[in-house]
Amino acid sequence: MTAISEPALLASLKTTFGYDHFREGQLEIVETLLRGDDAFVVMPTGAGKSLCYQLPAILSARKTIIVSPLVALIDDQVAALRQNGVAASKIHSHQSYDENANQWRRFAGPGAQLLYMSPERLMQPRMLEALKHQSVGMFVVDEAHCISKWGAAFRPEYEALSQLKMLFPEAQIAAFTATADEATRQDIVHKLSNQNCRVFVKGFDRPNLSLAVLAKEKWKERLVNLLEPKRGQSGIVYCLSRKDTDDMAAVLSAAGFTALAYHAGKDGDYRRDAQNRFMTEDGLIMVATIAFGMGIDKPDIRFVIHASLPSSMEAFYQEIGRAGRDGAPAETILFYSLQDFIKRQNMIFDGEGEGEFKLLEYKRLEALIGYCEATTCRRMSILTYFDEASTPCGNCDNCLDPPVVEDYSAKAQAIFAAIQQTGQFFGQAHILDVLKGAQNAKIRQRNHQDLACFGALADDPKAHLQSWMRQLIAMGAVRPNLARYGALEITELGAQISQGDKPFTAKKPKASSASVTSKSGGRAKNTSSLEGADDKLFQDLKALRLEIAQEKNIPAYAVFHDSALKDFATLKPQTRAQFEEINGVGPKKLDRYFEAFSQAIALYVAAHKNG
Repeated sequence: MTAISEPALLASLKTTFGYDHFREGQLEIVETLLRGDDAFVVMPTGAGKSLCYQLPAILSARKTIIVSPLVALIDDQVAALRQNGVAASKIHSHQSYDENANQWRRFAGPGAQLLYMSPERLMQPRMLEALKHQSVGMFVVDEAHCISKWGAAFRPEYEALSQLKMLFPEAQIAAFTATADEATRQDIVHKLSNQNCRVFVKGFDRPNLSLAVLAKEKWKERLVNLLEPKRGQSGIVYCLSRKDTDDMAAVLSAAGFTALAYHAGKDGDYRRDAQNRFMTEDGLIMVATIAFGMGIDKPDIRFVIHASLPSSMEAFYQEIGRAGRDGAPAETILFYSLQDFIKRQNMIFDGEGEGEFKLLEYKRLEALIGYCEATTCRRMSILTYFDEASTPCGNCDNCLDPPVVEDYSAKAQAIFAAIQQTGQFFGQAHILDVLKGAQNAKIRQRNHQDLACFGALADDPKAHLQSWMRQLIAMGAVRPNLARYGALEITELGAQISQGDKPFTAKKPKASSASVTSKSGGRAKNTSSLEGADDKLFQDLKALRLEIAQEKNIPAYAVFHDSALKDFATLKPQTRAQFEEINGVGPKKLDRYFEAFSQAIALYVAAHKNG
């Protein structure tokens, strides 16, 4: 394939997408694909993965197939390309037979060079046979972590993609994901390219995301308080169960927020409408299970909150990565409890998969517990997990308000005594009752009020005991036995602490707080207040964008990203030449939207010229 000079690539970038320069790492990947080499790319969410394969596909004379796991993601990607004047086709189950046939004819003819579809649709024998007559130049596998049995989101239908290299030996394979540990990366490379590809790992750091972990106490009330200063912002709240999802959406709606519940129990029409609203409207909160979110390309999500513990460090990283894709500050908060940890354990060991897979999943969950109980920088905890060196971020709760670490060996020994004296046959709740000296039927039935440990920590707040127990589990001194319904057992390390051979140092428990501070100090800023930009004009332009997006039934960002609107509100361009200077304004969008936006800005400037 003919090489294209960097100036020519920059010119194509500007004329197609309206950008003046490549983001870090993009140019090297684009050049690799234009040379015809296979590539596997790990790049953080919001770093511009899609452009890395879209631009080579557009510049190439060969057909390109993009494999994507979700209909909504396919629709959004194609809508955004079409707004930039790029002809792209899509085939999926939410379109009629006639529409799919029309989309195929456009791709098979001169009408479109790119075709988006799901792995299930692609790997049908009839589709594969038809593609053999189309001189397909490149297959792009998005969300490639789904192909690996070691991945945190393995999908069996993705595994069939490992046949592509054999079926189309002359075609390139390009795979992209935001997260994959070493085992997952090796598996993906082996399945898609037989080890013959360039691997790009472009870093996992998202410095614009603040990180915080809160104890899961009165969490619904605390969540409402946390969201109060974020009214008018878009965000996601993840829950573990459908019931919690529905309940939390109702709580937020009752508090005056625009909130929708989203989970697999809702019918397809409801989910499509909810996702369309989330993508086009400002200030909507999606309360969801993990059924929502993969591939969501909404740049202005200002917060992602986990009301329950995610399944692994990879899943957590994927989910928080949906916040702040525009590079502006965004918050992530995780509510954490021992009960959620035990639920997650049960889900792993009661689920499908071989023992080796379950063990790996458990280790991933343990890594997330380590993140929750970390006493040092949380960003360092995440990046260390992905084998990336870093320094303290100054933008997580542990950096902003460092926890006090003290020796709690005596407290730990009392906890171990309660576990041992009750036969290592009870879970956290009963052990806490024994230590607090509770008088209830379960204790009296077993005569546990007569144990030497009964009431040993009666003067300590229950929240403190829960914190110490979580930290003992996180460090591996206590282990919940799933075969005995979560009964706590003492490990070898726990025995050493119990006997005084090793100390137990832990975070000093803090009083509950309803707010989380950010790097700016105090509560997180509402990012609609824009330094250097006219905030009122910015809001007016967002309203105009929403009106256009709804009229065209496309995501709001497909009209213009927030970053472009902020530049409009700062520079107040009114001529075509002035608009052309703004990053993200390409020729096609200028033709479509110049009149509407220039008129809105001119009217605003005229109305405010004296003040």
